[in-house]
Amino acid sequence: MPRRADPAKRRELLDRVRGYVVAHGLADLSLRPMAKALGTSDRMLLYYFGSKQRLVSEALALDADRPILRFRKVVDAVGAPKDASGMRRLAEALWQEVRGPERRALLPLYFQLMASSMLRPEEHGPYLGGMITEWTDLVVPVFEGLGMGGERARIEARVLVDAAFGMVIGLLADGDEERVDAAFRTLLDRLEAGWRAGDRTPWPAAAT
Repeated sequence: MPRRADPAKRRELLDRVRGYVVAHGLADLSLRPMAKALGTSDRMLLYYFGSKQRLVSEALALDADRPILRFRKVVDAVGAPKDASGMRRLAEALWQEVRGPERRALLPLYFQLMASSMLRPEEHGPYLGGMITEWTDLVVPVFEGLGMGGERARIEARVLVDAAFGMVIGLLADGDEERVDAAFRTLLDRLEAGWRAGDRTPWPAAAT
């Protein structure tokens, strides 16, 4: 009868792999050198995770980093929005959570993974699409709470999420934190007026 994998050992390896990947990135990542640096073997890593791709994907999706937990953390801090001003405060707090100094070291790694998910989806899966969908699904109910219908709420959420992702990529490209923060505030200036209108403003029907 095959030996069952030890869950505690598996989680310990995931934590250590995550630290290694954050430090070294995904480019030219090789299982054997990583295993050696972690004081284990490539055979042991494959025993617990089956493949390098699965190992890396799981390590970068640890529970503490899931969007839903980060979203709840921010909502608990600023409160659930009751109006457009509250929605703006939430958006500003989420922006700081995504691009704050404590997460800055992870941004290049996430960008690598996003690019890899588009160029080699068989290795890392639809990481970028999944991340955008997960954040969008979290924000949609907030807009619905402001009185917007389902279709409009989803489009508003997608505008906010897509723009934020694009600005994070821009920040990685030029490192100009002051300018990207100003750009995000300007975006919210434009969007907030529409949020205040809620469902009172006519909304074009989705194309059929």
